[in-house]
Amino acid sequence: MSLEVLINNDLKQAMLAKDKVKLAALRAIKAALLMEKTGADTSGTEIPETVEIKLLQKQVKQRKDAAEIYRESGRPELAEEEEFQAAIIEKYLPQQMSREEVEEIVTKIIADSGASSMKDMGKVMGAASKQLAGKADNKTISSIVKEKLS
Repeated sequence: MSLEVLINNDLKQAMLAKDKVKLAALRAIKAALLMEKTGADTSGTEIPETVEIKLLQKQVKQRKDAAEIYRESGRPELAEEEEFQAAIIEKYLPQQMSREEVEEIVTKIIADSGASSMKDMGKVMGAASKQLAGKADNKTISSIVKEKLS
């Protein structure tokens, strides 16, 4: 079942359950998918899974950033709502790898590419980002690469 169909089914269930927070998160996903679908690159066609994953990761990141800002502003109730929405969106993402698994793969990439200093970070990040696309966020990958190369 495609992500779009899955979202629509869950959207209907959230409407019937009158779950406003879940409904808001699902509507945001649906809007992002619709914007991508009507964009110049994919006009009217099926959205590739990699693009769907990137869209969902972007939605999660936006929610987590907003939650952080709300916490700093002294609005914990809004922060909790944003975190709940992020958790709902994360359910549609593939299982994320643990930090240890990412470290193992990054170490292998560094060994294969012969990288030895921070000058090689771009090369390692490029390979790691491709290999770990959708399985780990770039922030985690970047911090591990910096750790290993310094």
